[in-house]
Amino acid sequence: MINTINTNSKISHQTSQVYTGTPEPRNSLPTISVRQPIAHDIVENPIRVCGIATGFEGIIHIRVRDNNGTQLFRHFLTVGGNGILANFSVGLPLKMVPATPQGTLEIFSISAANGSETNQVIVPIVFGNALLLRYFGFYQYTVIPGDTLFSIAQQVYGDGRLYRRILEANRHQINRPHHIYPGLVLRVPVSKF
Repeated sequence: MINTINTNSKISHQTSQVYTGTPEPRNSLPTISVRQPIAHDIVENPIRVCGIATGFEGIIHIRVRDNNGTQLFRHFLTVGGNGILANFSVGLPLKMVPATPQGTLEIFSISAANGSETNQVIVPIVFGNALLLRYFGFYQYTVIPGDTLFSIAQQVYGDGRLYRRILEANRHQINRPHHIYPGLVLRVPVSKF
């Protein structure tokens, strides 16, 4: 049997494997698989989460944190037990606007042996309502020569100083705001009208 252990907190499906003696079937799925949201998705409130999972006594736990580590939501879900993978779909209501645009969705089991968190899946997410009030969605903007985040914000929002909205929506692909290049496709968040 091969136990799967998540070793990368940035990507939800990268794992290392520890050999424990009995080979596992080749195309087996992890005990928890998140299908939505995927890494770096901009999420709304409530956060829609779905996937497939099995857990000890048919229970998995779910938690949402901002990048300061503040816990915004925690609850448990009923899923398959005894190795049976079952679908789950849930909306996670946040009671406040997160302090940071980036955060994490964490789904895990609790070990019957020692109470530790096991089979943890961590999905980095972006909180839409932390980017702008009444977040509705985003459109894709392809950078052309001469563009800056400031000029794009000026064009979209009428105020270049709001460039941070675009920056924070694209942190997974922009490290420095002055280093964007032609052909880069940016998510430009917009609010409800």
